[in-house]
Amino acid sequence: MKWRKLHPWNVSPAEALKIQEKLRPKIILRNVIHSREEISLIAGADAAYFPGQNLIAGGVVVMEFPSLKVWEESWMVGKVGFPYVPGLLSFREAPILLSVFSRLKKNPQVVIFDGQGIAHPRHLGIATHMGLLLDLPTIGCAKSRLIGEGNEPVNQVGAFEFLYHQDEIVGAILRTRKNVKPVLVSPGYKIDLKMTVEIILASCGKYRLPEPSRLAHRLVRQIISQIKSGAPLSEPRSNRI
Repeated sequence: MKWRKLHPWNVSPAEALKIQEKLRPKIILRNVIHSREEISLIAGADAAYFPGQNLIAGGVVVMEFPSLKVWEESWMVGKVGFPYVPGLLSFREAPILLSVFSRLKKNPQVVIFDGQGIAHPRHLGIATHMGLLLDLPTIGCAKSRLIGEGNEPVNQVGAFEFLYHQDEIVGAILRTRKNVKPVLVSPGYKIDLKMTVEIILASCGKYRLPEPSRLAHRLVRQIISQIKSGAPLSEPRSNRI
């Protein structure tokens, strides 16, 4: 899988802010996928850090849609090349994730990220930034909000309230399970909010989080645990044809 080289990565936080402002006009929020029936493969992506070390694990799980059967998974471990700065998460995590995506043999039609899409001070959450780089529809699904205000949705599956920032709708507070805290979803790239909500609800199994990003999170945690314990690393799975 190829990705677009839109900017350098060896930059300072001040330069990263300028890159975000430069990329912002390139964001597309109209659907290139017009119904869920057009989706056959959906992916989840996540990254996690090794405690006390300058290392990061990135993982991608590709699943058949709508069955949510695992089709392919890939992971990598590398060094962290950017400091922790709120609002600049993608400059820490995107490089390792791009390397993981480059190993995939088949492109998913949609990717869900554990983070924000346009619900970000400059509309450049990790889902939006990665969407621009991968040129794929992307969604941000986070456990907590970075920006925005909105009401708690009623306690039923599928209920949501709009998330507002400076009088703009930037996402939704979405109830994916009854009696469980809602998630914060926002469109990333080449997708609108209505389709974002539909895909997240269709991607949730028994859990609060959508299966693709939940399994990606589990994958990177397993990799870190195995490396720390010295256990043999499992090879990435593939059902690809």
